[in-house]
Amino acid sequence: MGNVNMPTPVAVAGGALCLLAGYLVGAVSGPDTKSRTTAEVESYDTSTKELCLRGEGIQDQPGVDDGQLCGEWRRSTGGSIPREGDAFRFVSIVSSSGDNSVTYIYGSVIDE
Repeated sequence: MGNVNMPTPVAVAGGALCLLAGYLVGAVSGPDTKSRTTAEVESYDTSTKELCLRGEGIQDQPGVDDGQLCGEWRRSTGGSIPREGDAFRFVSIVSSSGDNSVTYIYGSVIDE
């Protein structure tokens, strides 16, 4: 087997093309990602971490009941505590295990 030398710019360009091709294949054939949406805070209980949201942003979310989306708030570090009427950007996920289902709301208050 012989030794092959390739100029550096050709190797870099080839690597960049491989990365771009991998990204495009992943973006086209990969799973749909959840999109972040905005709603208004209805209530938040600090002891149970239950957050309830209302508004147009919750209409297509899983777990909506009686015009509200309620679930356990999973907060990022440094986020402020939501108060009634705050604008809230979030993603919701419903986790099912047997007969039990739990709604998790990931997001934070929008600082305006």
